[in-house]
Amino acid sequence: MPARILDGTALASQVREQVRAQVMELAAAGRPPRLAAMVVGSPPAAMLYANSQRTECERLGIGYELHQLRADARPADLIELIDRLNADPSVTGMMLLMPLPEGFDPHAMQYRIDPYKDVEGVNPANLGMCFYGQPIIAPCAALAAVEMIRISGVEIRGAEAVVVGQGPIVGRPITQFLLQQLATVTGCHIATRDLAAHTRRADILIVAVGRANLISAEHVKPGAVVIDVGVNRLRVPDRNGKRAAITVGDVDFEAVREVAGAITPVPGGVGPVTVAMLLRNTVEAARKQMVRAAGGP
Repeated sequence: MPARILDGTALASQVREQVRAQVMELAAAGRPPRLAAMVVGSPPAAMLYANSQRTECERLGIGYELHQLRADARPADLIELIDRLNADPSVTGMMLLMPLPEGFDPHAMQYRIDPYKDVEGVNPANLGMCFYGQPIIAPCAALAAVEMIRISGVEIRGAEAVVVGQGPIVGRPITQFLLQQLATVTGCHIATRDLAAHTRRADILIVAVGRANLISAEHVKPGAVVIDVGVNRLRVPDRNGKRAAITVGDVDFEAVREVAGAITPVPGGVGPVTVAMLLRNTVEAARKQMVRAAGGP
């Protein structure tokens, strides 16, 4: 029997409705959320993302502004912008759109963002606090993956979990979140020998590598929950013999759904939930700043 498909679009819609209610509460308390995005130049993917963010924020009542520096801006110009937005109490959330031009250190720039305003949860301070289970703001994609596991209905406590991909923004935080919920976690990476020997033990398999169709049916334990965080663009022949671009994950979806118990599609799985988590983080950032201003932690 084919696996149950975990609908990320439906889950994202539920999260957005929760965010809408929280935005109204914050506005009534005099702390309306306001997200500031920063970009250097006009990278096409970043500008597309910015336009999507603006639309989502406007729908939910979140203020949105895009700060666009010239393509020939210097790192010092971006540092000045980040510091100015950090100091602006009306800005409750900040994020840096990628890619940055050559000569910019993205990690250094992300580290400069106030952890309380870091809505992506990528400031090293927030990533580091994941090890203690107490990030001020947690990474969006990792939160989204955990939410997808939750709606699958699988019991995390005591489960065998395998996380393929140990990047600092997705794989490692997910590993920490699962450990904190008492799963037994195996972390796999580029140097893992005999990947299938590890993944076939998994009750919960999370893949975040960025390699199309890395995981096939032979990698998956029958009945496992498979969470595909990968997003890859491939060009394949269409009906007219031309090459068309399609989006696929790290998991061979059609093959694996015949083995797994539940699976996330790409697109329509973790992706929309990640965007919803960004919006939820924007509200959470505003709330935590309000608590901090009142003398709380």
